[in-house]
Amino acid sequence: MSGAIRSSRPHEIVERALELSTADGCVVIADEQSSANLRWAGNALTTNGVTRGRTLTVIATVDGARGTASGVVSRAAVTADELEPLVRAAEAAARGAGPAEDAGPLVAAGEVSGNFTDAPVETTSAVFADFAPALGEAFARARAGGRELYGFANHELTSTYLGTSTGVRLRHDQPNGTLELNAKSPDRTRSAWAGRATRDFKDVDPGALDAELARRLVWAERKIELPAGRYETLLPPTAVADLLIYQLWSSAARDAVEGRTVFSRPGGGTRVGETLSPLPLTLRSDPSEPGLESAPFVIAHASGDDASVFDNGLPLAPTEWVRQGTLDRLVTTRHSAALTGLPVAPGIGNLILDGGGERSLEEMVASTSRGLLLTCLWYIREVDPATLLLTGLTRDGVYLVEDGEVVGEVNNFRFNESPVDLLSRATEAGRTEKTLPREWGDWFTRAAMPALRVPDFNMSSVSRGV
Repeated sequence: MSGAIRSSRPHEIVERALELSTADGCVVIADEQSSANLRWAGNALTTNGVTRGRTLTVIATVDGARGTASGVVSRAAVTADELEPLVRAAEAAARGAGPAEDAGPLVAAGEVSGNFTDAPVETTSAVFADFAPALGEAFARARAGGRELYGFANHELTSTYLGTSTGVRLRHDQPNGTLELNAKSPDRTRSAWAGRATRDFKDVDPGALDAELARRLVWAERKIELPAGRYETLLPPTAVADLLIYQLWSSAARDAVEGRTVFSRPGGGTRVGETLSPLPLTLRSDPSEPGLESAPFVIAHASGDDASVFDNGLPLAPTEWVRQGTLDRLVTTRHSAALTGLPVAPGIGNLILDGGGERSLEEMVASTSRGLLLTCLWYIREVDPATLLLTGLTRDGVYLVEDGEVVGEVNNFRFNESPVDLLSRATEAGRTEKTLPREWGDWFTRAAMPALRVPDFNMSSVSRGV
């Protein structure tokens, strides 16, 4: 193979890297990514662009007298001349490492993706063909209404090619789009935010979002000061997603068995089988969930508590983490499942909470005698892994509800809450809908959540900085 590797087809690069390998086992992952974006400020577009790139990951496994070791090397923009050195670097890393704790046989060859040899899919600015004119109309309405719109839209398409020395040849194309829109009053004293996740921007209406933000700016015309304390609080789907994504990230089975997480049972073992909520809440992931489709097989660029490079290519199935309020699964690799005695349940690239509710957030507001309505959460950090106590800030609008009506905007707060504890105290779940997590939107976007009513959400202190 000669010439620039960027001009070669990804599946050929995978095959060539496997041919070059002299290790006992080899996994090659080629990620072809393209992105298109728009940015705007003060009701006018400021920048737009399209980018493309490739990342190649080579995982070498070496069998030794003391066990199997693995070495992982990833590089971007690899040229033809750099391909063999990349493979050798992975092999050297494996030979220089001790036995891998998660070592196991590579996944055996199964069904080959029919499009494995096809060119990668690519996004272009055409993805915004309908969205951009509608955004321009929203700018005009916002300008006429005395508000300014800021934000960005980003669309990515990633084609992942996975090949292994055992014959696995799999390919997955993942679209991922995000929209964040912020409306401000001209004097900057009022701000409101809305975000959406999308696969293709065909289901995003900037005009409707602008109307929603305009209503929130009107709510904010009246300012109300409230002290810290526990308040009945309506958490919108975006806030619920941010909290439960962190919970999922903290649900590795091995950590729980070793007594290090909120899912550890006092005295040993895990809390699998324990009731977490009196509501019929089901927290699940499904690679074929309509509108939230994700990779149907494991793609692991590195090993960790909740992933193993030896599992690359392992088929993924719908998984219920919490079933009807009861903890049903913790995240496991094949290795950690064997250690813990729990079923194999790798992480999946989406998260859905079903609560059986039918009411919209607006309908939940209408049935609230007195409480707080949040917009989103921000700067979420872990305080105590044993309880999964998190702290963070509210942002871009906390509103006071009285007798079913929003009566004004209150100050921001710092909160201290555990998502696991919140599930036990929630008294109502609304209608599940696709949502964009604001805090974790750079890492995890495919989520569907209901709004939750919590009777005593802990606003631990007043925040003046947001």
